[in-house]
Order: sequence, then structure tokens, then C-alpha cells
Amino acid sequence: MKITEIKLSVLERPGDVEHRLVEVPGLRRIQYTHKAFPTSRPEHHPFLIVRTDDGIESIAQCAPGVDQAKDMVDLLREMVIGEDPFRREHFFQKFEVARRWLYRPYAWSAPFDHCLWDIAGQATNQPVYNLLGKVRDRIAVYLMGGDTDLDGYKRHIEAGRENAGIFAYKIHSYKGGKADVPIIRGLREHVGPDYDLINDPVRSYTLEEAIMIGRLMEELDYVWLEEPIHEENILQLQELCAALTMPVMGHEPMQADMEGSCQRLLLKATDIIRATGMHGVTQTMKSANFAQCYGANIELNGHGGLFGAVNAHLQMAITNTTFHEVGGDGLGLARQAEELGAMNAPPVRDGYIAPPDGPGFGIEWDMKQFRRHLVEEY
Repeated sequence: MKITEIKLSVLERPGDVEHRLVEVPGLRRIQYTHKAFPTSRPEHHPFLIVRTDDGIESIAQCAPGVDQAKDMVDLLREMVIGEDPFRREHFFQKFEVARRWLYRPYAWSAPFDHCLWDIAGQATNQPVYNLLGKVRDRIAVYLMGGDTDLDGYKRHIEAGRENAGIFAYKIHSYKGGKADVPIIRGLREHVGPDYDLINDPVRSYTLEEAIMIGRLMEELDYVWLEEPIHEENILQLQELCAALTMPVMGHEPMQADMEGSCQRLLLKATDIIRATGMHGVTQTMKSANFAQCYGANIELNGHGGLFGAVNAHLQMAITNTTFHEVGGDGLGLARQAEELGAMNAPPVRDGYIAPPDGPGFGIEWDMKQFRRHLVEEY
């Protein structure tokens, strides 16, 4: 089998919000976060399409950024046309070298890696999770909320329970440590002892605040403390990890850097490796295996590609992971997928998610619906 074609399809849908930088009030220090504002600008969704001489076609969802996706396509056309799509590790190693010598960002070729795994699954009539080695049938979901007050979090938690049976929640509060204390306490009182809670202040704490909040979270049986201080501050993260018995996840913004993330674990500047399928199936599995060797978990960020299907396939094959992350009402990503033509993106049911069972990633595409949103081919 040989790769015969690489192309990009850009889909458009109405925009919802855009994020702008705002200052966090009420702190003794300068701190910024973002706030969502309504927008009339359309969203653009680039998709990589790879075809082979055996008639297999694979579609992968790219990260936002049409120009970056076109740049990736140009490089792929030079490097992979006529090559065997089963040589996944060959491509991974080659593209790691290309990252330095052709000045590409980390994980620049991840959508192509998705296509290689999808092609292998289609060619062998196996789901990707079987190619990786399946260990579970489904995984629990946590719902993540934005910056709001205690009552806002309570309402969101109850909506997630009602809509999709979700029994885990992650807050994003950017108000500083002291302001978060009543939220941390109030949520545990609200949900009771059997509901899982996570706190992600998005590096808005000082070290002292992170230790104080972390100890409170330990008392209240939260699951982990995520990105509490700047990920570049290795010494403070080491001190924080040493001060707490609960896990700290300290490096989300650098998760595309596989080796750097793994070294943070060795340096004890994080207790959990953060990753996402959006950086490639091959890379994520390498990080997961590394973490397992050191008795650590890897937790996957976002949907990972194909509206949750990529992360869900990975999570069926990774022992040392706990949750699948969803936002909004827990159901919105599947609705958006159907709008763009992916008719069976994995839904959340009874607080769990499971990938499609078809060959490859198992996504069933309605290409007429896909082309209704098509605004450019490259």
C-alpha cells in the first residue's frame, strides 16, 4: 500500500465566542485571564485527508489555524507521497528531526499520525483501540467549568448530572487562593463524598496559595490540583509537589513537548503527565508508557481530535489514566460533530464515554453534510 494524495479541506460554521485578555480584580499582584465575548466571526475547521492506492481515505481533524495546516500539507506532500502508511514509527522519528531542521512546532504532523492509525485500522478491519491493545470498554468523564461563583458551579454540575449522568467536575477559578477557599469547600458540601472534584486555577496562584489550597483539597478529597503556578517555575513546582500528598499536574501548556513533559516527571515538578491525542496517537502512547514505568498517570486534555474519538480510543488502551474531559453541557461536541458531517462522534452516557467500534477511528462521515460547510480545498 502507498500514500497517493494529501489534501486539506476547510469547513466553516458560525462562530460563538472569542476570548480577550482581562485583568483579574482584587489581587495584590498583577494577574490576567481571558473572558469570552460574543462574536460574528465564523469558525474555520481544517481537516487533513490522506488517500492510498488501495482506495482507503482517512480524515483527521487539525488544530485551529488554516495557514499552519496548509504549511503542514506542503511538507507532507514532499515527504510522504509514495510511502507505505504502515511505517508509523519511521514517520514519527523523521518528523521529530524535521521539527528542528525545518523549524516546525512540537507535534506539527499529528493529524497525519492520526491518519496513519486510521488507515491501519481500516486496512485490517480493526478499531484503533484494538491495534493499541484494549484494556477497558469505557472511561469516566469529568465536566469542566469556566470562571464563575459557587452557585454557577453548582448549576453547571447539576446540568451535567441531568443531561449526561456526569459524576466528576473540574473548576477553573482565577480569583486567587483566598477567594477560592469557599468555592472549594462549598462544592464538596454540595456534591457529597462520592463525587470527584478537580481544581484548575490556570497558574493564577502563588506558591503559598497553591500549598494552602492543595492542603485544603487533600482534606476534602479532591482528585488533583492542575496548573496552579507557572509551568516554567520548576523549583516552585518541585517544592509544591513535595509539600502535598495529592497529585499536582504542573505543565499543561508544554504538553506538546513529549520529552520535556516526561523530564518534568523525573524532576518531580509534576506528578501527572498531561497530554492530548491532538499531538498524535504515537506520541501520546509513548508518554503513557513512560509515565506507567514511573507509577504515574497520564491525563488527556480536551477531545484529542475527531470530536472526542481520538482521545477515547487512546483511553481504551491506556491503563494509567482516569478521565475524559468535556466542556459545555457534556453533549455539545457530538452535536457540533454531526453538524460538520461526523455522524457518530462518541456521546457521553451515564457519565462515561466510549469510542466508535468501526474500523480505524470508526467515524461515519456524511460527506454531503461535510461539503455543505466546505469553503476551501488545498
